[in-house]
Amino acid sequence: MNAAYWIEKLQLITHEEGGYYKEIYRSSLTVNKSQLPKNFHGDRNFSTSIYFLLEEKQFSAFHRIASDEQWHFYAGNCLMIYEIEADGKLTEHKLGNNPENAESFQIVIKAGSWFGSRLANGEGYALVGCTVSRGFDFEDFELAERETLINEFPQHDDLIRKLTRTASSF
Repeated sequence: MNAAYWIEKLQLITHEEGGYYKEIYRSSLTVNKSQLPKNFHGDRNFSTSIYFLLEEKQFSAFHRIASDEQWHFYAGNCLMIYEIEADGKLTEHKLGNNPENAESFQIVIKAGSWFGSRLANGEGYALVGCTVSRGFDFEDFELAERETLINEFPQHDDLIRKLTRTASSF
């Protein structure tokens, strides 16, 4: 099985941050905006989940959301997920199936952290899942602007340049 197989089999579509995805679950239960922190822009489902796939030279550009996001490894090669917290702390998560290489089957990105991902070795593909609680909504999705993020976290300049796109590439 390769990336093309999974893209077709799971009916994945292009994601604006990079890669491919398909929503597979959206809770029918919702939380009213009045009960949510101010960074939410409307009512939210309790939980949502997607399949997500990156292949070869693709990357998921730095972005952030209003909720915690749990990532699950399914198939392929190790995925590196880079998380920059508000205080500038960088964590490099290895999502994969080889614990001998410090890879984990699941990791969590904290709400409000900037994060992006790419294949650890740049080859093959990674098929993963993402579960968001309080549920994901594109109203709470913010794609990083390269220069703004570099100004905020100059210590991560090189990584930010590798995992962002210029305005003309959107």
